[in-house]
Amino acid sequence: MPWEKSFDEDDAIGKAMQVFWEKGFAPASITDLVAGTGITRGSLYNAFGGKEPLFVKTLLKYDQEHRRATLADLEAMDDPKRAIVGFFDHIVAETLGDNEKKGCFLVNTASELATHGEEVNRIVRNGLREIEAFFRRSIEVAQARKDMPKHLNPEATAKALLAMIVAIRVLGRGTSERSGLTTIADQALRLLD
Repeated sequence: MPWEKSFDEDDAIGKAMQVFWEKGFAPASITDLVAGTGITRGSLYNAFGGKEPLFVKTLLKYDQEHRRATLADLEAMDDPKRAIVGFFDHIVAETLGDNEKKGCFLVNTASELATHGEEVNRIVRNGLREIEAFFRRSIEVAQARKDMPKHLNPEATAKALLAMIVAIRVLGRGTSERSGLTTIADQALRLLD
């Protein structure tokens, strides 16, 4: 008799995402995932194939619901400089509101890429590249509108802005307070003047 799922797969992925996000990939055990999702070990393996394939699904869910959704909202703005400022405001507010100090699931995963296969590495690289590309496009449009100086190198500035976003996310997990995070954001925005 074929195996039938007795749970909502998307709900289970969402619950597993919370476990991985809180603990990280390596420290999260199958026992943690069973407890966090409420599904049995056998069902977890039957539905997802194991820990790494489940992790891939959770990372894709996070990427879709967080990074892509945020960038889509910002890209829809008609003012590219305001969109960049909005991105930094959003990241600082989200980081300061993170009482559990979980950070950004994508950035957290970037710090442990050596423990993952190529698919996870690809998701993380693409996610970070798309953030950088958002900054670059925004700078280019603002320069074309004469809202940013022509001397700015869009590619180099975009890389620096991405590095500052990552810094806010990493330092916000416990080593920096509000003033430290807002200082990083302010310095990032000074690059645009």
